[in-house]
Amino acid sequence: MSLPALKPLAAIMVLVWAAASLAPGAEARQSAFDTRASHAVIMDYETGAILFSKNGEEPMPPASMSKLMTALMAFEALEDGRLTLDAELPVSETAWRRGGAASGSSTMFLEVNSRATVEDLLQGIIVQSGNDACIVIAEALGGTEENFSAMMTERARELGLESATFANSTGWPDPEHRISAADLARLAQIIIRDYPQYYSFYAQPVFTYNGIRQFNRNPLIGVMQGADGLKTGRTSEAGFGLTASAVRDGQRRIVVFNGMETERARADEAERLMRAAFTEFELVNLVEAGGGAGQVEVFLGQAETVALRAVEGLSFGVHRRDRAGVRAEIVYDGPLRAPVQAGDSVGRLEVTTPDGRIFSVPVEAAEDVNRQGLLGRAGTGLVRLIRGG
Repeated sequence: MSLPALKPLAAIMVLVWAAASLAPGAEARQSAFDTRASHAVIMDYETGAILFSKNGEEPMPPASMSKLMTALMAFEALEDGRLTLDAELPVSETAWRRGGAASGSSTMFLEVNSRATVEDLLQGIIVQSGNDACIVIAEALGGTEENFSAMMTERARELGLESATFANSTGWPDPEHRISAADLARLAQIIIRDYPQYYSFYAQPVFTYNGIRQFNRNPLIGVMQGADGLKTGRTSEAGFGLTASAVRDGQRRIVVFNGMETERARADEAERLMRAAFTEFELVNLVEAGGGAGQVEVFLGQAETVALRAVEGLSFGVHRRDRAGVRAEIVYDGPLRAPVQAGDSVGRLEVTTPDGRIFSVPVEAAEDVNRQGLLGRAGTGLVRLIRGG
């Protein structure tokens, strides 16, 4: 049995009976590509397809990369009128003490009991990673940072970011503060797609506030052509991480990684992963919705097999050197028993990549197969008896 669309992948089709696992010897081998990061994903922006994953769906401490969610909450408030860019928000003692100069953490150096515009606060969050700016936004939208954190978590889940739980607005270490690299990539995709009017902040190389000039910490800004966002993160628990995006030849990629040991290591890995995202990975459109998906055996049918079609399209990303290691299977409870009607649900087409990712779409019969007559069924039964089936 074969799938014509799989030929370029040099993959092998394997029948898996009744939801069994991969056939012997079919286990996914190690990917040809790896990273020193503890967690990493590479995403194709246009489709949302994950091209590479290393612990990508595992919740991790995101450090200041969680400020992407804080900024998104502000963007949504700007769009629905709860905030305006020129609105001036008060800087509470809590914001100053926990996130300002007194905190010893990343700050935009807001002064206690002063006021700052939303536009300045967004630049403070995005360019300077200011914890004080995050808390000011949190208090303005949620009353308290605790309430705002619950709002962040609720909104993230509504957006499909199921791994996300936020304990604060800043990324300050907390055992309950977690999100996966894959969901950070999805969050970045949402920001780029839905808020282009604010996305330019992420490419801003420098921002000066209160007489203090600070540079964007994203190591790709101004270094790699086409890089235009998004956010770094660093704590002793999380290590050094980055959520980044770049455009090349009309294509956009999003890279997220975490767990690097030094700032220099983060910068080096950022360049390596982003270059690989464009030059070493590709998106494979395996089958379109309604496209042919092979065939399976039919017991007691007037035809021995029935053609299948995919109910949905199936695309996935893969490293160029991993193409030969992609495994494709039709998983179904078989053989099917006649009669079979076009549109009958059969099972699923399942693809496993060498880095362990699994993709699947349902498949259905593409044609009718009528049941054999009495004589034909008797002959089939006799053959099975002789063969010991």
